[in-house]
Amino acid sequence: MKVLVINAGSSSLKYQLMDPDTGVVLAKGLCERIGIDGKFTYKPQIEGKETLKAVDVPMPTHSEAIQAVLNALVDPKNGVIGSMKEIDAVGHRVVHGGEAFNKSVRIDDKVMAAIEECVPLAPLHNPANITGIRACEKVMPNVPMVAVFDTAFHQTMPAKAFTYALPYEYYKNDKVRRYGFHGTSHKYVTERAAAMLGKPAAELKIITCHLGNGSSVTAVDGGKSVDTSMGFTPLAGLPMGTRSGDLDAGILQFLMNKYKLSIDEMLNILNKKSGVQGISEVSSDFRDLEEAAKAGNQQAQLALDTFQYGVKKLIGSYAAAMGGVDAIVFTAGVGENDAATRMVVASDLEFMGVKMDAAANNVRGKETVISTADSKVKVLLIPTDEELMIAKDTAALCK
Repeated sequence: MKVLVINAGSSSLKYQLMDPDTGVVLAKGLCERIGIDGKFTYKPQIEGKETLKAVDVPMPTHSEAIQAVLNALVDPKNGVIGSMKEIDAVGHRVVHGGEAFNKSVRIDDKVMAAIEECVPLAPLHNPANITGIRACEKVMPNVPMVAVFDTAFHQTMPAKAFTYALPYEYYKNDKVRRYGFHGTSHKYVTERAAAMLGKPAAELKIITCHLGNGSSVTAVDGGKSVDTSMGFTPLAGLPMGTRSGDLDAGILQFLMNKYKLSIDEMLNILNKKSGVQGISEVSSDFRDLEEAAKAGNQQAQLALDTFQYGVKKLIGSYAAAMGGVDAIVFTAGVGENDAATRMVVASDLEFMGVKMDAAANNVRGKETVISTADSKVKVLLIPTDEELMIAKDTAALCK
């Protein structure tokens, strides 16, 4: 079975064509600057096929972008399939499913209406996801489509974990609550961790740390998300690349009054000028921060310290919430590639039964155990594969 995985943004579209049964990727790429000047990248994963990098392709809408993808996939010289008939289904990443979706679903008119109802919860993301779905339906009208939601995995959280201490009417009337994100990633690494430990996920307590430019930590008890650090929006939780994470809401009033800022200006600061970039005044890229810190930049070191401390605190709190922990998982860009961050976060957790293996931890992007053999709590490095998770969910609903 071949599944086309689509992740549509407002002016971009990432794609992968893969076999979900084997995990083999046939081709992947990116459509950028849709509606502007159109840049198309195509990377066939078959030897002898030519890669296209940021080629100028007219893409006034997402429909032309999808058509460019399909044209490349079936190109007589560099294509990876003989015809569009070989594409059995399309899996779409959808950021927000609200309370309407606790699992992936086949897309129909009713599902589309429910996704549109979630637009106020993710005004920057869901409209783009809807555009991507509509574009695929237009170009591929007879191919089954599946929506895979970032929020779905976290719909198992109990009310005590997702309820904010606001007047309850805001939840009843406006659905203001903790939703959580990165759910596809947290679900994928949970399943891989269970496989590595040789036990069913239903028997394990796992803390998954998705650490990158956007970061979240999730408590997974018995294979189900019971708490997560992101909230009503992806702004909450840890300090991230440019996002502030949790802070005292009174700060907003103080700064807005002092500097005459509108709420939109304030949120722009919190989303795009804060996090480790805001603290360091150097960069939002953790690699740049590490270089600057090694050169003696104290603010860069403070940014790293603040981030790592935040992850460590969440691990401790989630272990307490679950009444124990069997495994801690590191994943995503920083989690997979930054040995120093993993070591700092997992150090001093011996009281929980964590013993890190410095030699085993000295690795990048490889699925492996990085704790010692006698560590009661296993620490795992697992590269995430959200596209494979989307493809598997899609295949399961379309076979």
